Amino acid sequence: MIVVNTEYIPGKRITSIKGLVQGNTVRAKHIGKDIGASLKNIIGGELKGYTELLVESRREAMSRMLAQAQELGCNAVVNVRFATSSITSGAAELYCYGTGVIVEDQPAQASGQM
Repeated sequence: MIVVNTEYIPGKRITSIKGLVQGNTVRAKHIGKDIGASLKNIIGGELKGYTELLVESRREAMSRMLAQAQELGCNAVVNVRFATSSITSGAAELYCYGTGVIVEDQPAQASGQM
């Protein structure tokens, strides 16, 4: 499955648009990570626990989006985007969406040179 955040895929032609495909996950913070984050707020630095949580969340949301695209018979997803929103105190949703399409190789154009 080809996944891009652009409207087009170089060398490919979109032959069919299957529609919006999406995936999401809602994750809650872990109390241990909150304590570590509070300390980092005082001394500064990367909140590695939250970074790992976001990486896992993006993977899960994208995996769910790709599963939906596969169910629709897509072989590519274009215009992929991520969004987040707060669900409740301590929990957030990570949402991944794009346009499921069918693409095929674009025929090479003759250059006209000999």
